[in-house]
Amino acid sequence: MIAVTSEREKLILDKLSADGAVSVSALAQELGLSEVTIRSDLKSLEESGWLNRKRGKAAPSMHPNILERQRERRDEKNAIAQAAAALIRNGDVIMIEAGTTTALIAKYLWGKRDIHVVTNSTLFFSYARPCPNLQITMTGGEFRRATESLVGPIALETIGRLNVRLAFVGTDGFTRDRGMTTNLVEGAEIVKAMKRHAETTVLLADSGKYGKIGFMRVFPLTEMNLILTDNRLTDEALQELTAAGLMVQRAAV
Repeated sequence: MIAVTSEREKLILDKLSADGAVSVSALAQELGLSEVTIRSDLKSLEESGWLNRKRGKAAPSMHPNILERQRERRDEKNAIAQAAAALIRNGDVIMIEAGTTTALIAKYLWGKRDIHVVTNSTLFFSYARPCPNLQITMTGGEFRRATESLVGPIALETIGRLNVRLAFVGTDGFTRDRGMTTNLVEGAEIVKAMKRHAETTVLLADSGKYGKIGFMRVFPLTEMNLILTDNRLTDEALQELTAAGLMVQRAAV
């Protein structure tokens, strides 16, 4: 999936996320553009994998939950993903867990050589497909549309057979006392498996997730070798984490 570069395309995707499906005429009227221009934008977005077109209408190709999460804290997520990519060396074998921040790492791997990625993220795969220097191993498993992830016994079995230098994982919330938490039990099992088979595990979490608590605890934060967040994490929060002996890096937005 190619990144959206046009502000007009972002407006179209926001409208699709909110309404589910829209007609060409309605989009043209709302955005004050010609239907020819709207059709051209929709064609471009369809070719990039963002939507599906049929009989003058367009609908998002991904679950609304994913589209909503992609819209949130875009700058922060990209800064974190870029900082994560900087940790990856030529010739590395890594694991990347499903998530809207972790998936963005693919955008910043251009120029690196001989990178082998093991992932359960179909969203990462959509970003990474055009990148010729990546060897990608998909875990297989049951597809969860709301998270663009592969989970379950097959995914866990695949991860359990492999060993990597780095694993990049995400979270629905993290706090000093409750650790990293998630709302998807199956996702927690994937994170645990990746950590067991990685030399170093890095948590990618934007500052907006600090203080939030998900349904299930995955790990205490002390199990993470590094927490990568953004520089909008407050100094107070940073002090809380570092005082607990945690290594935290804030990426500049």
